[in-house]
Amino acid sequence: MKYGKILLEHGGGGLLSNQLIAEYFLPRFHNPYLERLEDSAVLNIGSQKFCFTTDSYVVSPVFFPGGNIGSLAVHGTVNDLSVCGGVPLYMSAGFILEEGFSVASLEIIIQSMADAAAEANIKIVTGDTKVVARGAADGIFINTSGIGLVEYPGVLSVKNIQLGDVIIVNGTIGEHGAAIIQARDNLSLTADILSDSAALNNLIACILKASSNVHCMRDATRGGLGAILAEIAKNANVHISIDEKSIPLQENVRGICEILGFDPLFLANEGKMILFCPKSDADQVLTVMRNHKHGKNAAIIGIVEDIGIGRVVLKTSIGGERIVDLPTGELVPRIC
Repeated sequence: MKYGKILLEHGGGGLLSNQLIAEYFLPRFHNPYLERLEDSAVLNIGSQKFCFTTDSYVVSPVFFPGGNIGSLAVHGTVNDLSVCGGVPLYMSAGFILEEGFSVASLEIIIQSMADAAAEANIKIVTGDTKVVARGAADGIFINTSGIGLVEYPGVLSVKNIQLGDVIIVNGTIGEHGAAIIQARDNLSLTADILSDSAALNNLIACILKASSNVHCMRDATRGGLGAILAEIAKNANVHISIDEKSIPLQENVRGICEILGFDPLFLANEGKMILFCPKSDADQVLTVMRNHKHGKNAAIIGIVEDIGIGRVVLKTSIGGERIVDLPTGELVPRIC
């Protein structure tokens, strides 16, 4: 890389994040499990298949409309396991606490983690706590790992995406990123924006029960819908076409993007996932999603049009087209 030091952009889920992984981590940690670059590693242990994931949560502020760093950590872990076809079972929780952090705030965060874990039916079975000197962190950071059992007979992977697959999102995009912006900048809006942070394991289980032909699932967190689609197109080497008019978006999120000049495609989500399946299964999948509380606004937003291209094209609402590529900047630092 041309950069001599790590920049905030290296953690934003965009182009620099991908370059950091490709140029530094992958060559040194080289193995077939890691090379898949999915949300979880899928491991065969004896006759059973497991998925395993890890993540760190450094969101600022730690309390935001619709959640906090604790519930977010559980939801993110559960979703990373679920989109790989796993049934989340167990997770760890590691806390890095800054000297002076409020014990009352810590208690709220821990309780929210316990509540979120109970709702998602996952158990926090091990953990760690470290305290660092004042100024060495920013209140609280949380690291998690999770393990789940994979029972879905198919393989959910970008490598299984096929020509003609439709792309479905389970609801409106950008709420988490917009909620963080609103909370961080103390914006006065006519309607509060709530983070979409939620555990999607039950929704995903319903989808996979209804269809045995889902080819790929991913959750659209850092970098938003745009970044994850661009990443998928590159890794699967496919041409993806998406329709701006079909992408669900709350009006208050659209408003904050217009005021501040953000593109909602690149705002983070914490309760949204995309899936690729044959057109023949789309109606069945949509019906299941729309009957679930986390999929009421599900919509088909695009299609895989060609193989061997590695590009995402957005058909705009005014009739034009533009290429959607990995973002090169950091819209909102420390979004998750």
